Amino acid sequence: MSGYDFESMKVLVADDSRPMRSLIKSFLLGFGVKEMFEAADANEAYELVTQLEPDIVITDWRMPPTDGLDLVRKIRMDMESPNPYLPIIMLTGFTELHRVKQARDAGVTAFLAKPISAAALYRRLCTVIDDQRPFVRVGKFFGPDRRARRRSEPYMGVERRRDSQ
Repeated sequence: MSGYDFESMKVLVADDSRPMRSLIKSFLLGFGVKEMFEAADANEAYELVTQLEPDIVITDWRMPPTDGLDLVRKIRMDMESPNPYLPIIMLTGFTELHRVKQARDAGVTAFLAKPISAAALYRRLCTVIDDQRPFVRVGKFFGPDRRARRRSEPYMGVERRRDSQ
């Protein structure tokens, strides 16, 4: 695993499971990340986002009393958010299509299903770093433009926007 220098990257890991946070941090350490922060819930994570301004957030979905989707929405939409463009990887065991769409519609940059491997996390980090999609604001959504992923192939599915017909 080479090609990227993660040494100066600041990463926030938000997960209510201490063993999962430790596993993710050990993977990140193996990639060369030196500065890592951890939070056990979305509220604590948002506080750290505002205080430490990480370069990327890796968050679990379910973290009572709030959840990762709330964290994503707050980072993207809160007027006090220091960086609404912050790359966010949603890491979760919820892999049903409707859940993936919910995460996408909340504004996540990338989605990664548990159980994870170091290789899968590394690939997702590289994808997020290379992601040059513009951000769009439409109604209550602010996040990466999902239409920009496949510009070469016009989407012809049932969920295509009417103005692209």
